[in-house]
Amino acid sequence: MTAIRLAALAAALLAAVPAAAQTADQPLPDPNDRSDYLRIGLGAALVPDYEGSDDHRIIPGAVLQARKNGISIFSRGTYLYADLVGGAGKVNLDVGPIAGVRLNRTGKVKDNRVDALPELNTAFEAGGFAGVTFDGLTNPYDALSFRLDAVKDFGNAHDSWVVTPTAEFGTPLSRTIYVGASASADFVSGKYNDYYFGISPAGALASGLPAYNPSGGGLKSWQVGALTGLSLSGDLRKGLGLFGSASYKRLTGDAADSPIVRIAGSRSQWLLAAGIGYSW
Repeated sequence: MTAIRLAALAAALLAAVPAAAQTADQPLPDPNDRSDYLRIGLGAALVPDYEGSDDHRIIPGAVLQARKNGISIFSRGTYLYADLVGGAGKVNLDVGPIAGVRLNRTGKVKDNRVDALPELNTAFEAGGFAGVTFDGLTNPYDALSFRLDAVKDFGNAHDSWVVTPTAEFGTPLSRTIYVGASASADFVSGKYNDYYFGISPAGALASGLPAYNPSGGGLKSWQVGALTGLSLSGDLRKGLGLFGSASYKRLTGDAADSPIVRIAGSRSQWLLAAGIGYSW
């Protein structure tokens, strides 16, 4: 029932956008405003049980966005970004570090066959990103960003790089409604595919799944998503608000061909999230 409520909340937020945009008559804030801010959100997400699973589980989640003296900090899932360049023009460079964790199959999973495989280590990843943001393309308040992320596992997990190109677009529809969309892809090495999607002969004997040795790396997956925010205070820049997001990921290549995905799971991966936040 909790999963149904989350899905219903996210759908309701998305459905509310056109009606709210039509009724809002307050002017939007100054598009050149680069004031400091802090936004914190808490909620829950319905996510695949592991990367490639056709089972789902509900996990708690948090969202952080902040700007101080031109430096922006924001979260994406279990990763934290810091944009050290900033800018106040129509075209701005985005450059900074990334740090986070990858928790894929680090505990018990629902599928007994996959659960019989060796438990994986948490990947502690760090790296950086670089990109460009174009402001005011269709209206004075929107933003279109292109970014390239690169992170490496410095723990005792896949011990390789993950490279992710991303495109994001966001715009307020009124003082109280914000919408956004994104598209991204993950490129990984053969070491990554072997760690997360390979099955050794011993693992095949324990799980009943066929042994599998990925041939190499390349495009692991692509993903598209949408999000919306609804201010309850009457102003997106401050006060209480609701947020919801939905995304679809498709596994490809050696990852999609793994028995962990092809037999025990699914190439299609869905995620829904919803929560409540506060802005200062």
